[in-house]
Amino acid sequence: MPLKKLIFKPGVNRDQTNYAGEGGWYACNKTRFFSGFPQKIGGWALFTSSQYQGVCRSLFNWASSVVSTLGNYIALGTNEKIYVATGPTLHDITPLRTIAPNIALASTFVNTTSGSPTVTFTFAAVHNAATGDWLTISGVTGPVGGISSASLNTEFKITSVPSTTTLTVTTDTNATSTASGGAAGSGAFQIAIGSTISLSGYGWGIPSWGGSTSSPTTGWGVAAVVPLAVPIRLVYFDKYVDDLLFNIRYGDIYYWNVDTTFPRAVTLTASGLPGVSSVPSQVTQILFDGNSNVLLAFGCTAYSTLTYDPLLIRWASQANFANWAPSDDPGISTAGYLRVQQGSAILKAINNYSEILVFTESSLTSLKYTGTFPYVFSQNLISANITLIAPNAIIAVNNVLYWMGHDKFFSYNGRVEGLPSTLRQHVFENINITEADQFFAASNERFNEIWWFYCSSGQSVIDSYVIYNYAEQLWCYGNCDDGMIRTAWTDSPLNAFPQGASAGRDTTVTPAVYAQGDNYLYDHESGVDAGALPLPAYIRSADIDLEDGDKFVLVRRIIPDVSFTGSPSSSAAVDMTLYPRNFPGDPYAAANAEGQTLPRSIAITTNVNQFTTQVFSRVRARQIAFEISSEDLGVAWQLGAPRFDGRTDGGRA
Repeated sequence: MPLKKLIFKPGVNRDQTNYAGEGGWYACNKTRFFSGFPQKIGGWALFTSSQYQGVCRSLFNWASSVVSTLGNYIALGTNEKIYVATGPTLHDITPLRTIAPNIALASTFVNTTSGSPTVTFTFAAVHNAATGDWLTISGVTGPVGGISSASLNTEFKITSVPSTTTLTVTTDTNATSTASGGAAGSGAFQIAIGSTISLSGYGWGIPSWGGSTSSPTTGWGVAAVVPLAVPIRLVYFDKYVDDLLFNIRYGDIYYWNVDTTFPRAVTLTASGLPGVSSVPSQVTQILFDGNSNVLLAFGCTAYSTLTYDPLLIRWASQANFANWAPSDDPGISTAGYLRVQQGSAILKAINNYSEILVFTESSLTSLKYTGTFPYVFSQNLISANITLIAPNAIIAVNNVLYWMGHDKFFSYNGRVEGLPSTLRQHVFENINITEADQFFAASNERFNEIWWFYCSSGQSVIDSYVIYNYAEQLWCYGNCDDGMIRTAWTDSPLNAFPQGASAGRDTTVTPAVYAQGDNYLYDHESGVDAGALPLPAYIRSADIDLEDGDKFVLVRRIIPDVSFTGSPSSSAAVDMTLYPRNFPGDPYAAANAEGQTLPRSIAITTNVNQFTTQVFSRVRARQIAFEISSEDLGVAWQLGAPRFDGRTDGGRA
């Protein structure tokens, strides 16, 4: 028979069986499609030079045009800290807590233990801090127990809380003696840390420790009727001219005036800005509308009350984003509010061209600036039949919105449409919905791609991704092994590459949880490797047969067609593998009763480089799958149209 050219349908399809998907691709990892042909994704390289603390969930890139602060900034929001990065350098701007941010130390307040770096601080008042929170000690005279003043007057993460007035920290040196001492000093307490994963349950004695006598009643050690839910910490950033605004979900609005000394952010209420008034608290999300020059709060406390309304939208005065007090006189204030009419809670608001799109758990509403007073904004229900799986699982690209619902993908380009996917079952039948708040969408505009990172079934940390190429309408997928756990992403034109926030994974517990490990920002599509390590990648076809498998085929020769453009290695090579089997239910590698591998089912792998002209093989089967893969440093590849030389070889096994 003549040479057979292997040109597969672009895109990966797992919503069909392997055999039914003949002529297409069935499995992959760390690959994408470009002009219809598969290739290895780009690698990544360190962007920041130091680690951030906690798990980063938010990235926001903006530029300052003021001469004194001219530069490119990236804001990072983790479950423990708020940072601003300038180039590779991280600056900690985490706010202090609003209640009792500074507490004096008591007399004889430093206690050390010989040979240990653990120090106990005693405060003059109840500190209300918890294990894992951050504080900065200052003003302590030393040394105490051989630990110097410099080692005592610094920032610490609290390691334990023995009592309401004491806490322990770990210093950078061991004490030389057991001692008590010190003089003066105080502690500055930062905002409490948040959770890295979603926690929920009925617990022991909830709602109050040891039970409750009020309705509903619970006894000592009896679980409560009302469950406890602890959401992960999400941070929402935006900017006004050059300055940074942000809120922690269900918390206060903070303000950071761009300053190259990088002071701590403060609440908008305490910012000292002219006219600051009636700033909402317990805000789900802030968003700045560039069309109207107005700052909005989505889901927040009502004006003049402390009652949180998850469907309430409030906006500040057009003349002053610090003034949230409505007025009958637009010369005083244009602040106002309205309430979304569909759904039970606002999940996400996102800017899109001339409107703000507001998502609840079941509806999509368009919010538009009217330019008239007092109805500064108007709302229009677009759909009451959509779902959004997580607040950050949505992204706008070229005025089109893409998002992940509870059981399918959606798009919006003036109207809501379901997004056809060849990986719908693969994704939504293997997903951990309890950790949905971790899921997020990311754009990679260089390759016309939307990425969704998510937790697969049984996993508490992000371990999987799915890619949609919106220009070619193709799908592929993969896992986050090989150092590709990402928890946040930004793809800004202010930087040459997209940046991804990395995280470590503690596999000593089941299911795995996040651990302080990698915790750097990385440039993606930079190089071809996973930092300093190889980046393995592969893609495998669905099975190919001849005459619907009626005859066996004997493959004698492969003529490869692979481009290694972009490979820094002069010896770049890939493996090409043929996986033979006789029936769709057969494994690709089978064993007999004695445990010996059957020769007809052995996968045939051959190494191919840019100088390989042909490869000889001997593979006989009814069905054959084709795979291209690489595992070495310095390898980039794109598959073309390889050919194989084969012939029919009878119908008997």
